[in-house]
Amino acid sequence: MSNPRRFRDFIAAFSALVDAHGADERRLFDEGGRLLSALVLQDDWLPDEFAQAAADSYRQYLLYCDPRERFSVVSFVWGPGQKTPIHDHTVWGMVGMMRGEERCEEFGAPVAGQPMTPRGSHPVRPGEIDFVSPRVGDIHVVSNALSDRPSISIHVYGANIGAVSRHVFDAATGTPKPFVSGYHNAVLPNFWDRSAEVRAGLAQ
Repeated sequence: MSNPRRFRDFIAAFSALVDAHGADERRLFDEGGRLLSALVLQDDWLPDEFAQAAADSYRQYLLYCDPRERFSVVSFVWGPGQKTPIHDHTVWGMVGMMRGEERCEEFGAPVAGQPMTPRGSHPVRPGEIDFVSPRVGDIHVVSNALSDRPSISIHVYGANIGAVSRHVFDAATGTPKPFVSGYHNAVLPNFWDRSAEVRAGLAQ
């Protein structure tokens, strides 16, 4: 992590956006999407320990949670061939691609006893932003589109997403099963230690 200020500035700007327009999903997606795109286009701020892939499954690392849990920021790290089950979110979310490439496969709302209905798929490449919510489409599978290296995306959700009760869906029957994702890290990254730059200023 060579430039933690990028993330601090993002959090400050996104917090101001939520303060002013937190109930306006369209405006959050428009303005917040631009903020997230600018963040992920600069790959010099994510600490290495929150960018580590694992052999058994993708990893979800909490980077920041708003004190009132109005939004959270998470790094998702995908090893080659890793993918999610079919799942929903129940809140708005935006996904910014930073390293590698993801593939998003979208599904329609479940109908009891019937297979889940595919609605199409698309790639998400560095700098691009994907959006989810009950309004715009909330059910998908996300996978690493690359077979030879990890991919990393930065997600912003309209809640403390690791503590939200959501659903995974059986592909053949549409049957929902509740799940709570949690996080893979036990500590938060320290983006806010500015002591070195303050000391440097005192020495001048």
